[in-house]
Amino acid sequence: MIHEVDEGLRRLLTAEVFPGGEIDVAFDAPTRDWAARRTSPTINVFLYDIREDATRRRSNPTAEFAADGLTITRREPPRWFQLSYLVSAWTTRPQDEHRLLSAVLGCLIRHDVLPAAHLGGTLAELGLGVSLDAAGPVGENRSAADLWSALGGELKAAVDLRVLAPMAGEQTTTAPPVTDGLIIRTRDVHGDTDSARIRRLRYQDMAEPDVVTPVEQGDGFGPTRPRPEGSRSRRRRGRLR
Repeated sequence: MIHEVDEGLRRLLTAEVFPGGEIDVAFDAPTRDWAARRTSPTINVFLYDIREDATRRRSNPTAEFAADGLTITRREPPRWFQLSYLVSAWTTRPQDEHRLLSAVLGCLIRHDVLPAAHLGGTLAELGLGVSLDAAGPVGENRSAADLWSALGGELKAAVDLRVLAPMAGEQTTTAPPVTDGLIIRTRDVHGDTDSARIRRLRYQDMAEPDVVTPVEQGDGFGPTRPRPEGSRSRRRRGRLR
């Protein structure tokens, strides 16, 4: 899911801010070594934090049905995650960086959700909105200065972008429906070997096996043979005989 959000952001910025493709969009950590290797103007979109939104967690799976109405798969509900990005502009002049950053900010605040045309993979399959929140407060107990210090660079103007995206739940294929009838074979232990009988439960339209002798189906259950008198247990005076 994370790489699909990355690709959606890249498509959005490329299509609406830099349609000519003259500006690179990178997702590398903006360290000093990375900045030294740049060869062209770049918008850096650095993912620095991932947290689940537990308030959106659900437990009931959903079913997917075939054309005949039978359940074919069950999918666990999606889990929602907040992805925090640090968006910065990199050129050789601060004025150009501010111009690029202004264009990016204008694009991001125009969209409350990532346009469906830029979504792919599981994000497109789920059909759920991927929300965008640009230039809001940085996460708890973390400031912009702390982020740049951790990256080993100097403090730089940047847009804090938060994306709330779903991660698809596990999908399980259900077993096919049962088409064979339930068959119960019985044999009278006190009779001869030809006394085998069959009972078929519920399924009356199916042919009987050739190995046993069929009996009248009636309402779907075969007749019950009485137990021999000698096999009954009687309880008399508190003792079993």
